[in-house]
Amino acid sequence: MGKRKEFTGTVISDKMQKTVVVRVMRMSKHAKYSRVAKSYNKFKAHNEAGLAKLGDTVRIEETRPLSKDKHFRVLEIVKKARAVDKIEIKEPVLPVRQSAKPKEDEEIK
Repeated sequence: MGKRKEFTGTVISDKMQKTVVVRVMRMSKHAKYSRVAKSYNKFKAHNEAGLAKLGDTVRIEETRPLSKDKHFRVLEIVKKARAVDKIEIKEPVLPVRQSAKPKEDEEIK
């Protein structure tokens, strides 16, 4: 048996029952240009107790397939997300644009 893969990432969705979607960032250096590039992967992870919430940083570990897409489980919550009050976002008020054409009731002088 080999060592199981472990990743640390951020929970980007917790809308499913007992499942969270974790976004894992990987940084790699370009072979020719030596530029560091970020790449992201999303993994579905089993969250049995339901403790991991949106925005939390979690550590996940590879496990046997639990469903079609889910083959990781949440080991621990590294950092809890800050509690932010939900603010209602109102639709922005757009300025009324004046047309170049005169209105029907106005006379052209």
